[in-house]
Amino acid sequence: MVEFVGSVITPQHVEVVDVASGQRHLGSGITQQLDDCRLERWGLCLECGTPDDPVHGSEVTWLLPDLGLRLTRYRPRSRHARPDGSLLTAARIERDARSWITTDLLLGLEVPEHGPSRIVNSEKFAAAVSDGMLTLEEADLAVCTVHRIYEEIRLHRDVEQWLAYRGVFTAW
Repeated sequence: MVEFVGSVITPQHVEVVDVASGQRHLGSGITQQLDDCRLERWGLCLECGTPDDPVHGSEVTWLLPDLGLRLTRYRPRSRHARPDGSLLTAARIERDARSWITTDLLLGLEVPEHGPSRIVNSEKFAAAVSDGMLTLEEADLAVCTVHRIYEEIRLHRDVEQWLAYRGVFTAW
């Protein structure tokens, strides 16, 4: 186990992005060279190819520290395919001049291009809380974050309008 800001978590839930080298170090020990690692005033954009995925050509992730979120979208391989929508995951994000450290709080929100949003990973989240992998403080942060974002997106009708309302302007 890894000690991180006063709580005990497993290494697979921590990811470090080295902004200078454009590399993402996953908790599993894998290091990915990013195709894009771009800093904006609202967060950090990461893009990497997904060569082993037959459907998706790349993954685009925004780390949004002020919102406590990781927002991920997959770009389809075929230009004729419909986008999958967005996955928003509660996260604790810390940063310094060289790196961003993200701790996945395991609870997320799936927002399809059309249709209602839904909370995802609740079973994995509950097991992590029950097993002590997440503290009650982290669990509370995750639940409050996901429910707040769910309500805000519902009020703004889609992710793009909600992001614009929050001052986040992305080029997907």
